[in-house]
Amino acid sequence: MTHRLHESADAVVLAPAAPASASVIWLHGLGADGHDFVPIVPELKLPPAPGLRFVFPHAPVRPVTLNMGMHMRAWYDIKTLTAEGRADAAGLGESASRLRSLIEAERASGIDSRRIVVAGFSQGGAVALHGALRHPEPLAGVLALSCYLPLQAALAAELDAANRRVPILMCHGQFDPVLPLELGAAARDWLRGAGYVVDWKEYPMQHQMCMPEIQDVAAWLRAILMVPGRT
Repeated sequence: MTHRLHESADAVVLAPAAPASASVIWLHGLGADGHDFVPIVPELKLPPAPGLRFVFPHAPVRPVTLNMGMHMRAWYDIKTLTAEGRADAAGLGESASRLRSLIEAERASGIDSRRIVVAGFSQGGAVALHGALRHPEPLAGVLALSCYLPLQAALAAELDAANRRVPILMCHGQFDPVLPLELGAAARDWLRGAGYVVDWKEYPMQHQMCMPEIQDVAAWLRAILMVPGRT
């Protein structure tokens, strides 16, 4: 699948050669930027039709308390590694609004909301779950990699019925020292308890991606976007 790379101050975009009929908005992790997952796209080995556009936005630069107040790209602040320390409601709200704007931009380009996947890794995965489950239009799917579910206490009252049936794929490393497997499993269990259908996969890896995971993500994308050759 051949893509053309376009870059702005806000995002890296991989546009298909054919007109796009679906989009993946993929949020990076703490301290990275939109370039981080661009190399994954060729590894997905997706067929050229229908055209799939990948949008890799850059998080804003902000001080991160956990990292001694250093300024880095972050979707929200992290004070400590506890659930409470990750509960930056204001920062998460800002990033959820940014995500909604990104979805609206894809909609304005002619992509139906049901053809838009929201994806994220680590902190980006937390934002993907946080924003997608509250989004007022049905989405194609949510891809949550090596992450957790923030602000669970508030989530039950804020879920939007539009995405009650959204396909969710969660992947996590069994030996993740940054976000332990138990955090991802707890998010999975909460979502399943709330009635969501969550496809869960774990791998013998740390806080990263591996080739079997990339292959599973590719198969999932083919399945939910009904791309020819799906498994």
